Amino acid sequence: MIKAENLYFSYTGSPPNVLDGINLEIEAGEYVSVVGDNGCGKSTLIKLILKFLKPTSGIITSKAVRVGYVPQKSDFSSTGFPITVYEVLDSYRRLLKITDKNIIDKTLEQVGMLNFKSAIMGSLSGGQSQKILTARAILGTPDLLILDEPSTGVDINSQKEIYKFLKKLNNDNKITVVSVEHNLDAAISNSTQIYHMVNGHGHLCSPQKYAEEYLNFKM
Repeated sequence: MIKAENLYFSYTGSPPNVLDGINLEIEAGEYVSVVGDNGCGKSTLIKLILKFLKPTSGIITSKAVRVGYVPQKSDFSSTGFPITVYEVLDSYRRLLKITDKNIIDKTLEQVGMLNFKSAIMGSLSGGQSQKILTARAILGTPDLLILDEPSTGVDINSQKEIYKFLKKLNNDNKITVVSVEHNLDAAISNSTQIYHMVNGHGHLCSPQKYAEEYLNFKM
C-alpha cells in the first residue's frame, strides 16, 4: 500500500534532515501506529504520504485509490462560523462528487453521531468533533485512512469509542490505517505494527516487541 525507499526530507533542502534515510513498507489492510518523541519526524512522514510535501531525495509511493485524512483536533468554536455537522459532510460529499446524499446519514450513524446532524460544529465537545472529522474522512469508503493524533484533547470515554471504531474499520472494512500516536496504550492495543521513530530514523516492529523492548512491559 505504502512504500518509502531511502527517503530524506529537509525543510531547507539541505542537512540537517527531518527524515534521514527512511525505508518503510506498509501492506494493505494493516493498522500502523507511528510513535516517537516530539520532533522526531512523525507528522512530516504523514505529510509526505499525503503528498503535502515532496521528498528532498528518495521515493515514497502509495497504491491507495482514495485517502481519508483526519488532522489533529480542530477547534471549530474559534472560527465564529455557524456551520452545521450536515453542512461539513455535505460540502465534502460534493467535493468527492458523490451523488447519494443518504451517505451522510449512513456515515454519521457509523460513528454514532446521527442525532447531531443539525448541530453547530462549534457546540460539539472535543470527542464529538473528532468523530465528525473521522466521519468526513471515511465518506466514500477510502482504502487508506490517515490520522494525526486522533485522541488529542478528547476525553477518555470518547477515546475508547474512537479507537474501537477505527479497529472495526480496519478489521471489517479492510481499510488500511496509519495513525500518528502519542497514546501508546491505544497504539499497542489496536495496531498490527508499530513504527517507532527516533531523530528522523524509523523501525517497524510488532506491538508486543515494542512494548517489551521500548517500554519494558511484558505482554
